[in-house]
Amino acid sequence: MDLGLTAKVALVTGGSKGIGAAVARGLAREGARVAICARGRAALEQVARDIAAATGAEVVPAAGDLTRPGDVQRVVDATVARFGRIDILVNNAGAAPGGQILDLSEEDWQLALQLKFMGYVRCARAVIPHMLKQGGGRIVNIVGNDGVKPLGFELSPSAANAADLAVTVALAEQYGRHNILVNAINPGPVGTERWDQLVAGIARIHGISVQEAQRKVDRSIPLGRIARPEEIADVAVFVASEPASVMNGPLILLDGGQRKALME
Repeated sequence: MDLGLTAKVALVTGGSKGIGAAVARGLAREGARVAICARGRAALEQVARDIAAATGAEVVPAAGDLTRPGDVQRVVDATVARFGRIDILVNNAGAAPGGQILDLSEEDWQLALQLKFMGYVRCARAVIPHMLKQGGGRIVNIVGNDGVKPLGFELSPSAANAADLAVTVALAEQYGRHNILVNAINPGPVGTERWDQLVAGIARIHGISVQEAQRKVDRSIPLGRIARPEEIADVAVFVASEPASVMNGPLILLDGGQRKALME
């Protein structure tokens, strides 16, 4: 299937590792020109070189902190200056501090909302004027299934993700008529560095080993395993593509059919 992504311009936040790097690689493999954003410049530049070498695509690192509105605008402006447009925004940056309500400080809540929620809002707000001017675009928000299935030990991420989902649906309604399609992908557990931190937290809360916590999580998923970053990326690339031209507003759950609580 031709995904119609050749020469499209994509900006992927959180692009230096995990799901973001996998999405950037998938888009580049389909012929898109890609800007990747993250806070750590050295890692970002290395990933950009690796993806460019593997795919032959033009991949540009654009370091920035999405909790800072000025950084967001600078990254978007730099992408447009380099490529002339932005066709696709993949919002992926940010992980909120986990914990139960008595564990979370005011600062933890502010960090969760400033990065995982407001970071997404800032990026959308910065790219939408360009998409309106060029007659359309795609916004893909990588959120998380705890936005629809909240977890008590992941309280601030659940809240930030729920807010991201609300914004996704509202933007889809507002901008669909302008051919700006806005969708969300909600991964369950995915094998990334972030997951290593989460499963260690699960083990600590329940007083069990990390290995036992991982086994319990695996048993909660009908597939019997957590996802790979590339499996999430493949869906994100399709959602950003031309064949997905009627997809506007869905909240796509990618959790292997997980329905039980993680630790049942």
